[in-house]
Amino acid sequence: MVRFLLQRLLGAVFVIWVIMTLSFFLMRMAPGGPFDLERPLQPDIRRNIDKKYHLDKPLTVQYWNYVSDIVLRGDLGPSYKYSDRSVNDFIKEGLPVTLQLGFLALLVALSIGLVMGLLGALNHNTRWDYFAMAFAIIGVSIPDFVLGPLAQLLFGLHLQWFPVAGWDSFSYYVLPAVTLGSMYAASIARLTRGGMLEVISQDYIRTAHAKGLRRSVVIFRHMIRGGMLPVLSYLGPAAAFMLSGSLVVEKIFNIPGLGRHFVNSALNRDYTVALGMVIFYSALILIFNLIVDVMYTVVDPRTRTK
Repeated sequence: MVRFLLQRLLGAVFVIWVIMTLSFFLMRMAPGGPFDLERPLQPDIRRNIDKKYHLDKPLTVQYWNYVSDIVLRGDLGPSYKYSDRSVNDFIKEGLPVTLQLGFLALLVALSIGLVMGLLGALNHNTRWDYFAMAFAIIGVSIPDFVLGPLAQLLFGLHLQWFPVAGWDSFSYYVLPAVTLGSMYAASIARLTRGGMLEVISQDYIRTAHAKGLRRSVVIFRHMIRGGMLPVLSYLGPAAAFMLSGSLVVEKIFNIPGLGRHFVNSALNRDYTVALGMVIFYSALILIFNLIVDVMYTVVDPRTRTK
């Protein structure tokens, strides 16, 4: 297990370095700059700004300075648009909200997806199975940037059940969490159904039934443990993509999370903020995948020898 963790950690560090390097040079190669949106600056003022942010140095020097600041101090750099704030400040401000939204969306996805998947698998080729799979197809087909405004229009403006924007109390959390979690709930439903149908035909399940065990005991003690393996593999990237994909939902519902800073940094050509968000989201994806791999070895001990 220790060797496995060390290998994955070293691999994650290498992947983050590659992402950081490619993102750094691609952003610098893009036309325009962080100060081109302002009115034309006097040459001496522009030179002073470039000197302050070390933009007057060669690109390779800027890169190594950036990497050393991250490695030695964990500093993702200052914001070019807001001179009194750093990328770390934006992450500290928006991360709690984004994590809260992602956690609620994950609960929605698991609650709906597992129920629909189990319903379809345990009632194979019946109307309940068709209903569950119809839900999965609809959920996968409707993107969040379409579902969000529809939810606002129906449940916010027409029925007036929930607020359409903001992040103040539980009633504000419902529509964004459901919007973000619905697509993943549909995928979890399909994976759950497929995994459970594969397990149901196994010999040890027939043996459990032959021993006279109650159906509920067979389902929750034997079937779910094997049938949930595909879902468990999916949860790592899904949880990370909920956080990274939340930027669209945050923009739709005006939620003060990381997504707002990410979008604004792209519009403002704020190199360091955009690059810092890319690195941070990439690290989250790798961390969640590592957690799922560890959980996978706990649920299925056979994978420890692979």
